Amino acid sequence: MEQQQEYFAHPTAIVDEGCFVGKGTKIWHFSHVMTGCRIGDNCNIGQNVVISPDVVLGNNCKVQNNVSVYTGVICQDDVFLGPSCVFTNVINPRSAVSRKHEYRQTVLKCGASIGANATIVCGHTLGKYCLIGAGAVIRQDIGDYECWAGNPAVRLGFVGEFGHRLIFDDNGFATEKESNFVYRLQDGKVKRIK
Repeated sequence: MEQQQEYFAHPTAIVDEGCFVGKGTKIWHFSHVMTGCRIGDNCNIGQNVVISPDVVLGNNCKVQNNVSVYTGVICQDDVFLGPSCVFTNVINPRSAVSRKHEYRQTVLKCGASIGANATIVCGHTLGKYCLIGAGAVIRQDIGDYECWAGNPAVRLGFVGEFGHRLIFDDNGFATEKESNFVYRLQDGKVKRIK
């Protein structure tokens, strides 16, 4: 069944047959959306982006310019991918050896934000509302609300859903200024409690 086009694609963009693009999504100059991928509603796909086969982008995802989102990547709703950030899908690539059967899945949970030029090594899960700094190299799972930066990346602390640093009191509570959300730090993990 052919999808009725309820999204915008710039004339230079290529949207292959057999992919799904949600309502209100915008696909900009020189981008390529490949067969089998699934893009949610109200996403913004910047210039010179490749969305490979079987990639999943949830609703309201933002993919900035020059990003290649390779097979194996799953982004839940409200994920931000900064300019020129990089994903891998094979641990030990070789040009002369086909390893398509070894693709590893990378999952970015709701609200995760990846900074410009960051590299996400495949096979990991990045938690809800985590924040990855520009140029970081991520080689492990990242917990909810964690903020990581550097090469290799290290955890700098925690951020709230609006991206502000969380400063916890002696009882393990923090309030994010802009949102007034309250967070609890317990056993090294953060949860929003109201």
